[in-house]
Amino acid sequence: MNAPPSSPRSIVLTGATGYVGGRLLPELLAAGHDVRCVVRRPESADLPEGAQLVRGDVLSGEGLDEAMAGADVAYYLVHSMGAGNGDGDFAERDRRAARTFGGAVARAGVPRTVYLGGLEGGGDGGSEHLRSRHEVAEVLREVVPELVYVRAAMILGSGSASFQMLRGLVEHLPVMITPKWLDTRSQPVAIRDVVLTLAELATRDDAPGEIQLGGADVLTYREMLARYARVDGRRDPLLLPVPFFTPRLSSYWVALVTPVGLGLVQPLVEGLSAETVVRRRPPAGLNDAPLGFEDAVRAALDL
Repeated sequence: MNAPPSSPRSIVLTGATGYVGGRLLPELLAAGHDVRCVVRRPESADLPEGAQLVRGDVLSGEGLDEAMAGADVAYYLVHSMGAGNGDGDFAERDRRAARTFGGAVARAGVPRTVYLGGLEGGGDGGSEHLRSRHEVAEVLREVVPELVYVRAAMILGSGSASFQMLRGLVEHLPVMITPKWLDTRSQPVAIRDVVLTLAELATRDDAPGEIQLGGADVLTYREMLARYARVDGRRDPLLLPVPFFTPRLSSYWVALVTPVGLGLVQPLVEGLSAETVVRRRPPAGLNDAPLGFEDAVRAALDL
């Protein structure tokens, strides 16, 4: 890193108007960092006082060289999940954006890049969107001086699409037909723990190349539905198994009863077919005491 461990960093943040980036930005500012937020439309961005706005685009490269000049850390928190048209173009857009962003990082010599991806996605199975997010990490690693690849399981927070889907199912379907993916294990993680880990990586010198983030509990989606219902004071949903109910068919069903659009539901449901469990714990000092599922839900519901 360019600066001693105790000093503030000069940080470039993409995705500041998104859910995770929007939660990370106040943490970075509170720590005294100088944060430049790369946004496509600065005139419509409502960001906290102290954040610097740079008009930029990770696809075209507009503004990236200006943003990267003299930076110590670059956060890459953008992706096209839900934005594709079904023909795979989203994956190529993600690769192109990663190459463009990584090229700007390399030209400026930014010492560290932090990228948030999914815990699943490195193999041949599972979701095409999550495989694409893993490809982004591989593209970045080929270009930037140092990549810290943060891989998070399902994020539990009020603005998380995965959480909104879970909430919608419990609140609107007391009886539901259940596809096989309800019995896949996952390790959902609170948005608080994701944000604190990302913020810590701005100054931690010994960060590994990959960090896997999960919460305190390993649960199936079936167990998550039941536990969510109890936290929210509802009856456990009645689950009727239907073995032939495919992820694609269940996506249409989920989109009908939750506030999440079909374009985003489909990759989320496809991702539920693969286990997302931490296989290698982060080093000491990173996500040491993650919230359990119920506490993460209470925090998201502000109970």
